[in-house]
Amino acid sequence: MTGAQILIGRIKGRPAAARMRDGVLDDLLIDPPAGIPRPGTIFRGTVSRALKGIGGRFVRLPGQTGFLRQAAGHPEGAPLLVQVTGYAEPGKAVPVTTRLLFKSRYVIATPDNPGVNLSRTIRDEAARDRLLALAGTVALPEGLGLILRTEAGEADSDALIEDISETVDRARGVLSAARGGPERLLDGPTPERMAWRDWAGEAGATWIDAPDAFETHGIIDAIEALAVSRVDLPGGAWIEVEPTRALVAVDVNTGPDTSSAAGLKANIAAARALPRALRLRGLGGQIVVDFAPMPKKDRRTLDQVLTSAFRADSVETALVGWTTLGHVELSRKRERLPLTEAGL
Repeated sequence: MTGAQILIGRIKGRPAAARMRDGVLDDLLIDPPAGIPRPGTIFRGTVSRALKGIGGRFVRLPGQTGFLRQAAGHPEGAPLLVQVTGYAEPGKAVPVTTRLLFKSRYVIATPDNPGVNLSRTIRDEAARDRLLALAGTVALPEGLGLILRTEAGEADSDALIEDISETVDRARGVLSAARGGPERLLDGPTPERMAWRDWAGEAGATWIDAPDAFETHGIIDAIEALAVSRVDLPGGAWIEVEPTRALVAVDVNTGPDTSSAAGLKANIAAARALPRALRLRGLGGQIVVDFAPMPKKDRRTLDQVLTSAFRADSVETALVGWTTLGHVELSRKRERLPLTEAGL
């Protein structure tokens, strides 16, 4: 089937959302097991001891511990509002930040960062003036700012005002609960809500919400195929994606092509396929790629392809660069739960 499909369903009883493009699974969101907070969850915690060797502080949360990197100015024992930024590595504390963000489909509310800003992708001056005027009709608490997302440019006026109002009310409620003991104040978004927030702008997408949607549309089979480390590329090349405790190792293989350009062709194909391979497997942290042999002069071309491929990806990824051994290192935010840890 051509075009995009967005499917809402369940996997082993847990809520999930999947996006298909031209009949191929392109993205996957799965609710974590019980006891693991979703990214975006906001807690009121209590500042715990400092970690002088590595910097940062622990934060006592309900039933678990958070780790806060930016620890300056937070005395031990003080209550503190923190937001979960991603999934914890096995055996480690939950990563949290004090820089709270309240995201919706059209807007992001930003405490302690006042003012109304618009996405840079909205360039039309008339559209920008209209959006700023609409945002100005909603009263903001002191210190709360707004960022109007790209999707706001296409939004109906009433829908945009309603979305801003609901987001501001949500932020106001959380910020008013800054005193007290450890408590969960706001759950992170469910897969269905994330799909609506981040995928609803997909042009011409078909939405399917049914109990058996994943079984009847091949999602379950596609997920089972992700258990294999091999990802085939055009022309017979392939990559192997192997997660370890310390990092994710990616190996690029040229396959049967023995031409002088085989290495560059396989590497370009691998660079384009890598964001999807990591996204679907929920992999982040340090990524080390062992590309196929190619002339050093071609590295600039490959860097451009990598940068372009990850710019279009929904998960924040930074190209660190080439190592002395000829590998490429990437740093990727851990905002997805690895399938190996999801209990599927």
